[in-house]
Amino acid sequence: MKSELITTHPDSAFTQAVQRVKLLGIDFDGVMTDNSVFVFEDGREAVRCSRFDGFGLKRLRSLDIEAMIISTEKNPVVSARAKKLGVACIQSVDDKVAVLQELLSERGLDWSQAGFIGNDINDAGVLERVGLPVVVADAHPSINTIQAFQTTVRGGYGAVRELCDKIAECIEAQ
Repeated sequence: MKSELITTHPDSAFTQAVQRVKLLGIDFDGVMTDNSVFVFEDGREAVRCSRFDGFGLKRLRSLDIEAMIISTEKNPVVSARAKKLGVACIQSVDDKVAVLQELLSERGLDWSQAGFIGNDINDAGVLERVGLPVVVADAHPSINTIQAFQTTVRGGYGAVRELCDKIAECIEAQ
């Protein structure tokens, strides 16, 4: 099933899902970045991120929603960005479903109380389970069959901010 764009109409499925969310998982590459990498001669890497995302994540914190980067990659740039944004980060994740299940159990939450924003096949298992599944506008076509909400903004260009703002709008409208 094709993804539907995020809508904050009071009766929308998105709005109903948002009401339960306490934990938002965020993929890094392709969601917080534009999926590009700059590789320097010495092997160091750099990525492009949107500064917009920081304000969105701050807004979520004010609503007592925990956000956390969950990434397959292990890269110092991910840790540095997470630290700058003030969010926790788990890297080198082979099984995002198992990691998120453990996080939910530790917090006494269930899958309906979790959201996740992803962009590629390694996010499919989590997106199929969470109560608020979201993909970025330029997500890989391989996950278009997953029923998820979709941002209007591409990864790395403020997609996380768009999601955070929509979540906040729904909660603040109550």
